[in-house]
Amino acid sequence: MRIFIILFVLLIAEGLSYAQPFNQEFQSENGTPVLLGKINWEGLAQEHYPWFQENYDTYQPESALVDSLSRLLEKYTITAFMGTWCGDSKREVPRFYKLLEEAQFPLERLTMVAVNRGKEAYKQSPGGEHEGMDIFRVPTFVIYKNGKEVNRIIESPVVSLEDDLFQILQKEYTPNYQGVHQMIDLMKTKGLPHSEKGIKKLVSKLEPTIESWYELNTLSNLLFYKFQFEEAIAIGQLNLQLFPEEPGPIRSLASKYAEMKETDTARSLYKKALAIAPNDELAMKGLESLDKADN
Repeated sequence: MRIFIILFVLLIAEGLSYAQPFNQEFQSENGTPVLLGKINWEGLAQEHYPWFQENYDTYQPESALVDSLSRLLEKYTITAFMGTWCGDSKREVPRFYKLLEEAQFPLERLTMVAVNRGKEAYKQSPGGEHEGMDIFRVPTFVIYKNGKEVNRIIESPVVSLEDDLFQILQKEYTPNYQGVHQMIDLMKTKGLPHSEKGIKKLVSKLEPTIESWYELNTLSNLLFYKFQFEEAIAIGQLNLQLFPEEPGPIRSLASKYAEMKETDTARSLYKKALAIAPNDELAMKGLESLDKADN
């Protein structure tokens, strides 16, 4: 019995030694500090993140909604994903903290996770909290009740943080990026269509919900940096059909083919982007880099 207790204590101690600490700070590519993994108020309130206190102080949630939320949030928990490098996160996360404080929401029921922006770990957390969460835009605030996701606020509120959160609790909320969610659900359940008829049908279905080529492009990038090349390219091709006159999705797809060393396809796509927008600097640079690699 004594041996069992000793082993149990050792296992607990070992688990604690590997527990992920809060507020881990790293240097970004441009030398500025970024937080990664689980973070909290103390990490964000450091003096080299001045945007946190500034946006916290200036935000004034609607008092009537705050009063309602203070009663309604009692049985809920929240997990939020953000980037300390992300402009939307810098704006919305301090506001969200202000809203929760005024609604008297216990912060121990809030899990805040900072994700990476580099290609090696795009929109990922070193602790793996992103796994299975389909995080393609930050910030994302995921609302749970009894351990099950109820809904989420993605990138920015539809109306305001307090109004959106209230609508979620009333089960009357539709978040941003519905087209991207349709794509994710389709990939999980049926996979992407390969026939011309199936692709055409999907394009017609997505057209009313996809507002910008950036939406599917972000999902394509996310998959590409996770080495899911086939899915990333398929979504990139779909994006071209939705926005045929935009140079951006063409250029983005060209860069992916270039990284896969399919230079002929990449060169053709860069030229196509330049035919639409002759002054597109990124397309010109991409084409120049391919030419230099050949010489």
